[in-house]
Amino acid sequence: MSRYIIEGGNPLEGSIDVKAAKNSVLPLLAACILTEDKVTLRNCPDISDITNMLKIMINIGCVVERDDMGNITVDSSDIYCGEVPCVLAKELRSSIFLMGPMLSRVKKAKISYPGGCEIGMRPIDIHLSGLRELNIDINEEYGYLDCDASKAEAAQIVLDLPSVGATENLMMASVFLEGKTVLRNCAKEPEIADLQNFLNLMGAKISGAGSSVIVIEGVKKLHGVEYTPIPDRIIAGTYIIAAAMCSGNVELRGVVPEHIYSLIAKLSKTACKIYCKNDKIIVKSKGRLRSLDRIDTMYYPGFPTDMQTQMLALQTISKGTSVIVENIFETRYKTVPEFKKMGADITVRDRTAIVRGVSRLKGAEVCATDLRGGASLVLAGLAAEGITEVKDIYHIDRGYEDMSRVLAELGAKIERSS
Repeated sequence: MSRYIIEGGNPLEGSIDVKAAKNSVLPLLAACILTEDKVTLRNCPDISDITNMLKIMINIGCVVERDDMGNITVDSSDIYCGEVPCVLAKELRSSIFLMGPMLSRVKKAKISYPGGCEIGMRPIDIHLSGLRELNIDINEEYGYLDCDASKAEAAQIVLDLPSVGATENLMMASVFLEGKTVLRNCAKEPEIADLQNFLNLMGAKISGAGSSVIVIEGVKKLHGVEYTPIPDRIIAGTYIIAAAMCSGNVELRGVVPEHIYSLIAKLSKTACKIYCKNDKIIVKSKGRLRSLDRIDTMYYPGFPTDMQTQMLALQTISKGTSVIVENIFETRYKTVPEFKKMGADITVRDRTAIVRGVSRLKGAEVCATDLRGGASLVLAGLAAEGITEVKDIYHIDRGYEDMSRVLAELGAKIERSS
């Protein structure tokens, strides 16, 4: 099993080009099957979540081409199956995104309950109740969801929670329905607007993404496009925090600063200097930073849950005490015992973590338990004294392309070992 071996204590300096967002590319790939024409997505990262999504798409009949520049071309003209096998769905929670477009295109879908990181319940009930509002018949049995959209029709739907995945799935499920479908209490994340822009370029008529109300006017068909998804705000945020922890001077290129303004605003209170210009962010940090009094994860545009553990890593070595409240996923503190092995002083009560900063973490053998938690342990290792070994880095590979290479190019002493 591969692991990262990190010798901590080295400053980071240099530049990073940020690739397309995993959380945008995955639903966009699913949306490719809404047309019989070829679709090309540019600048996609080489990560296991995308590889697994492409395996699923090939399994249902898509022809996929992927080059060394990060361009993925999908030809779904001959899809022959509306079933996603259990063995593939269990590897990837985002397989659920295929329900909406498969029901639009072939009117049937059969998919097992999806997998992914174990960071909380993440029920798909909101997806299913929304699809049922569209008059889609769904039978749940033996761990599978068997869906029939032959009688689907436009509807007015109010989501119980502003779920990103449910919002995207319902947008794709509604794109061919005659009349207007109105979704209320929608998620507002940038990835929602990216899906709207992508579908509209293909010929859809969707408006409102980025607000709480999205309107989908049904069209007859969609056509192929070439499209560059938005940059990955969570990747950008992770490397910004890495620079903040390691006395860094790092430039990130190809980003949208507005997408991570909640992080920038927080870090600006710690004596870390952040400069934004067009699609670039420069981070300058020196010495030990001040703790942030309180961090609450919220739905966008609030502080993202996907950057909570990275920010917790920063607070472990900051001067003072910080309170972190996780409002989205109930078990996102599974990495805390690993931080404690490195000397962190953290107390967890339900969804609240109290972090008392220590002057220095100590290198240790730790284990990644999920994608963002694993990345956070790498950040801790970069700032720690001595050698840190991060095991089970297949979690990290799900969302970070060659993390050791990126950090090594910035001056970190990190290598991947089997």
